[in-house]
Amino acid sequence: MHDFMQKILSCKFEKQDVGMLGAGKRKMISERIKSSAKKLTSAEQKLVRELLARPREAALGTAGDLARSVGVHEATASRLAKKLGFESYALFRDMLRQEFIVKTDPAGWVRNTLATMRGPSILRELIEQEATALTRLSGFVTDEALSTAAAALTRARKVFIFAHGNAEALVVLADKRFRRMGLDTVVLCGDGRDLAERLAGLEREDIVLAFTNRRAPRHWAALADCARATGTPTIVVADAVGPSLVPAPDHLLFAPRGGSGDAFQSLNIPMTIMNALILQIAQLNEPRSLDRLERVGKLMSVLDGS
Repeated sequence: MHDFMQKILSCKFEKQDVGMLGAGKRKMISERIKSSAKKLTSAEQKLVRELLARPREAALGTAGDLARSVGVHEATASRLAKKLGFESYALFRDMLRQEFIVKTDPAGWVRNTLATMRGPSILRELIEQEATALTRLSGFVTDEALSTAAAALTRARKVFIFAHGNAEALVVLADKRFRRMGLDTVVLCGDGRDLAERLAGLEREDIVLAFTNRRAPRHWAALADCARATGTPTIVVADAVGPSLVPAPDHLLFAPRGGSGDAFQSLNIPMTIMNALILQIAQLNEPRSLDRLERVGKLMSVLDGS
């Protein structure tokens, strides 16, 4: 995990990446959390999970509101702010607002994107952004990390796939492609009750694959804790938010997306990571994967022709 964080901090980002690192040389809250993780108490860890899962609520509320949401004393929220390098909780909340209020506003994302696109072709500018992000992708996701995650997936009894928000589109695609190659999948979706029903079957021999963008999904902390209690490994495919996830996954495949963090961003980067992961699985387990795909193809021909 330390190596991943170093890649973020040392990478020379293009102008459009300023949103990911914050204004100027300001240190992002996620970076502060990462560097202070070992110093945080269990109560402070609860607060971190809550604010990463619901940053907008934390940014608009008080220290008391955040503390009550996880059942700890208000003073714990103030101590957390100071451990993260802020003189007061008010200053901490101000940065939360700067980093997350705009980022959780879909209209703001599009508005900010249009404001920066003054050229004759929106399509051309988007292509340039995505090309830049794709070019640096291999600097974040190594072949070794990809192979290790793929091997873990091929060994699993079942693959529990989870996402929230726009990343749910990746779940649909991953579920279909995994099943075509013979992997047994369970899609984790819905509210807490729905998740609980599906997670009830989670065992040590299984694996959890999660997709996340911009911020930690609401149920990530509970899901990761459940997996850890069961002894089930976890894999996360993410954008720049990946290193700040609490708890950290066992396998993290992350890379920044094209465009700034407070503007419109596509799913091209996480989708490319996912496609590479699927092809890596096929390569590691080639006979079984290809046999299964051939069988699916034959059945499609029969059923489509009926």
